[in-house]
Amino acid sequence: MRVVSGIQPTGNLHLGNYLGAIRNWARMQDDMAGDGQCLFFLADLHAISMPHVPAELHAATLEMAGALVACGIDPDRSILFNQAQVPAHAELQWLLNGTARLGWLNRMTQFKDKSGKNREGASAALYTYPVLQAADVLLYQATHVPVGEDQKQHLELARDIAQKFNNDFGAGEEIFTLPDPITPPEAARIMSLRDGTAKMSKSDPSDMSRINLTDDADEIMKKVKKAKTDPEPLPSEKAGLEGRPEALNLVTIYAAVAGSAVDDVLAEFGGQGFGSFKPALGELLVETLGPISARFRELKDDREELGAILARGAAKAREIASPTLAEAYRALGLVRG
Repeated sequence: MRVVSGIQPTGNLHLGNYLGAIRNWARMQDDMAGDGQCLFFLADLHAISMPHVPAELHAATLEMAGALVACGIDPDRSILFNQAQVPAHAELQWLLNGTARLGWLNRMTQFKDKSGKNREGASAALYTYPVLQAADVLLYQATHVPVGEDQKQHLELARDIAQKFNNDFGAGEEIFTLPDPITPPEAARIMSLRDGTAKMSKSDPSDMSRINLTDDADEIMKKVKKAKTDPEPLPSEKAGLEGRPEALNLVTIYAAVAGSAVDDVLAEFGGQGFGSFKPALGELLVETLGPISARFRELKDDREELGAILARGAAKAREIASPTLAEAYRALGLVRG
């Protein structure tokens, strides 16, 4: 079993990032100990499909590597790297462009969402983004790919491309493995501490709206205690949170961090006010995030160590990718020295 998954590098990581993909990656690594292999990559090639500031992308890539390690990704047990250090990603994308069909790409909803009304002004990279995603997983003969609801369409495209390539050029052999989806546990939707109707985001101008992975215990407690709430006590069941977005958000955060259901949290705290609930939530967050925050702060500014981690991972990734890329060139009749 070989699992491959990528994440775009973004700076100023927060609780929402951790409870989304990052924690699930660490769990997958632990669950597969001795029974398979995980490759986790920072999708910096994908990032340039949208407008970006080069210096910020470089810094965010290193910062994301530090966050992943701090959150439990072990570079000795998983292969952690960034795409740009493995040119085979871009090479295989070009080779697969000959197999991918315009009709398939035209059906991709993410391009429509990201390009917005200015579709003619979008980059060609954004349009062919799904072909690079296919290359990302087919290059390593991935058997399984973690996908959320928004990425299922792209994995189906990767399978279509692999199947057509195998049929057209495989001469009876399977050049690419058709990867199966893994549906990770549903990630909690973490909202702003200042507005329960808006997602927690690094772009929010108020630092009080989010719990950053770099926050220390005092900062975490301060933000939780100042989080927006309403005057009503907590209900005893989830239905009572309807129309109370800030209350729902804090209870959701508690449940996600504790690994329990919202109804279980309300069974414990129902009838209590936020004067009791907020300190309990703050303590839980400090206990959970404290070691991660400390390790992240330690790694964050050690660019040399982070660069070395990514370089070692990229060397391993290039070694795994090489036979597949060579086979794709051979199947297409391309001559290489």
